[in-house]
Amino acid sequence: MVESQDPAPRRPAHHPPRQPPRRPARGPRRRLPAVLAAGVCVLVLASGCTGIPSSSPAGSAAADRQPRNSTRAVPPKAVNELQSDYETVIKNVLPSVVQIEAGNSLGSGIVYDSKGHVVTNAHVVGEGSSFLVTVATGEEPLTAKLVSAYPEQDLAVIRLDRVPAGLEAAAFGDSSKVAVGQIVLAMGSPLGLSSSVTQGIVSGIGRTVSESTTGGGTGATIGNMVQTSAAINPGNSGGALVNLDSEVIGIPTLAATDPDLGDSAAPGIGFAIPVSMVKTVADQIIQKGKVTDSGRAALDITARTVLDDNYQPSGAAIVDVTENGAADKAGLRPGDIIVKVGSSEITTITTLAEALASKRPGQQVVVAYVRDGEERTARVTLGEI
Repeated sequence: MVESQDPAPRRPAHHPPRQPPRRPARGPRRRLPAVLAAGVCVLVLASGCTGIPSSSPAGSAAADRQPRNSTRAVPPKAVNELQSDYETVIKNVLPSVVQIEAGNSLGSGIVYDSKGHVVTNAHVVGEGSSFLVTVATGEEPLTAKLVSAYPEQDLAVIRLDRVPAGLEAAAFGDSSKVAVGQIVLAMGSPLGLSSSVTQGIVSGIGRTVSESTTGGGTGATIGNMVQTSAAINPGNSGGALVNLDSEVIGIPTLAATDPDLGDSAAPGIGFAIPVSMVKTVADQIIQKGKVTDSGRAALDITARTVLDDNYQPSGAAIVDVTENGAADKAGLRPGDIIVKVGSSEITTITTLAEALASKRPGQQVVVAYVRDGEERTARVTLGEI
């Protein structure tokens, strides 16, 4: 289940890692390349069939009218420059994007530094502690071990047991410079096709979305995510969302699902964890072995969703309050039903998590709650997860 604050929400759902392709019992692995090559041939033939066939009378007449010294139209300079930009970005960044095999699942990752650290999604590594990583240097898959995972933000860091010569760390950008309309490329291993690239734009920023807990998802509610139209498919998780300056600006993690389409992926709506959070989490894991400063706000309570007389979600009831925590200091207690945080209406524990995802520890918010049938308010200084 996924909830959104937009007027007509779609339900973001994490992409479970793909099953790695089965290796045939005998013979070389030629089947997939052969299929792809056949697909290219079909496209070439189809493009050659457009217009009037040259063998027809009309086609011959059209050919006769063409000057013998005619040449094909040259694409505009801007098109050539954009294509050159794409090629440069791919050349610069793709060598830093790896494929991660975790048991029976498959995902992507980004080389974080020269010491062999690779950052990826927590749902890619799952419960595993050792992995096979295919890097761009073209050698056999390398072994790697888990450093630490942080499911609350769906991030993890693994480390290669051996750092191969020529391994390149990616360049990471600045989240404050990400703007709607920027052209971006998504790089990873969608559907098991390693070193794949899709393109689109940044179509939204500051999104708060929640993962599903099914299919290996962490159930995390993540704030300030980058929305993109670049295709994000199973296996893209943990890869790179890159700008035209060859900088990673996010980690593709979720794609929206449309309940009207049977919960299938909604085309052109994907989400990436912003690079600011990626660096915050990865740096702490590498330096300290775990996340000690999440930067995520909390009320320091345990809560559950409550229903009204019509069996509709109507708030988040406090089950337990952490002693000397944010809620306790503000006078909230078990049995209170939270119905609003700031300007955000609260109907479920998911909407409560989404409301807090955009806040910072130490920030003051007004919390509206119901006690003994009477609505009250309290000013709460938020704690930290």
